[in-house]
Amino acid sequence: MNPIHATDVRQHILDVARPLLLQKGFTAVGLTELLAAARVPKGSFYHYFGSKEAFGEAVLEAYFTEYLARMDALLAQPGTAAQRLVRYFADWLDSQTADAAQSRCLAVKLGAEVCDLHDSMRAVLERGTRGVIERLARCIEAGRAEGSLPKMQDAQDAQDVATLLYQTWIGSSLLAKISRNRAPLDTAMAGTRQVLGLTKDA
Repeated sequence: MNPIHATDVRQHILDVARPLLLQKGFTAVGLTELLAAARVPKGSFYHYFGSKEAFGEAVLEAYFTEYLARMDALLAQPGTAAQRLVRYFADWLDSQTADAAQSRCLAVKLGAEVCDLHDSMRAVLERGTRGVIERLARCIEAGRAEGSLPKMQDAQDAQDVATLLYQTWIGSSLLAKISRNRAPLDTAMAGTRQVLGLTKDA
């Protein structure tokens, strides 16, 4: 294995950590296991992260930075806003049913575990999930403005609908993990189309 350049050590630790955390969770992964997998000395860890909690914050921040960039790319592709939304949720379904653990949702894996233990990590999760909902809301508003999504009653504003959809998909992802079955995600897709007022062909 080639030696890792000093400027890349921090990112290397984060990259190695994600699949471990997706597999075992935050509490179960010890620093000894992480550093052995990353092949870096303990001193390197504390040079970049003041504590395990600070490391957890960095992992989540890196995850949401990457996730939101991918979401922006998906929602910027050609097509109507309705088509872009369906494409985004189809990508979510595919990623949660893929064999590669790296594609799974870190918010689903760590959310319930860390929120009661580490408020700083909870805050990162809150900011990240809020970013997802805001992007969904903007796309819903664009769809209503262009006519690819039907306009709803005033009470059903785009932010409310976006929040409902995100909560549905987070919950369905957790149920899919519990059941080891994609059926909850298929149900979420059908419900998403119904909430958005889309036909099966849209």
